[in-house]
Amino acid sequence: MKVTGAHHTSYTVSNLERSLEFYVGLLGCEVIWQRENRDQYFRDIVGYPESVAKMAMLSIPGSTHAIELIEYVVPRGVSADVRTKNVGSSHIAFLVDDLRAAYEELSAAGVKFRSPPVAITAGANKGAWAIYMIDPDGITMEFFQPPKTEAKSE
Repeated sequence: MKVTGAHHTSYTVSNLERSLEFYVGLLGCEVIWQRENRDQYFRDIVGYPESVAKMAMLSIPGSTHAIELIEYVVPRGVSADVRTKNVGSSHIAFLVDDLRAAYEELSAAGVKFRSPPVAITAGANKGAWAIYMIDPDGITMEFFQPPKTEAKSE
């Protein structure tokens, strides 16, 4: 068996509408579908026999990878400590062309960041810029601006 690709990354959120305002309204993702899910197959997958969830699948501009947001109505979830130092935490890294502009725009909209943009000065991503931001549920997301490549002259 081998993995053949990646379809989506899923995050459990406390309020789907609030999360959609963030991911669609601020980050520019687009809703592929949105619905309440009471289907038996879903209950079987997640392991909650009475599960009811509000769900949305979002496209990421310029990517074939998607983000799934799930708000469990039944059973109601509890907040977890999803800080990056904790086992089981994860994040997705969004590519951006201008990290400083993204930081300024989202900061003005009230988005919280761990730091201002940081230059990567060593390693495989030397010359890139990165920053961690926090979504409405405290989930860490990364913005990553790849290093500029210089055009080669002939």
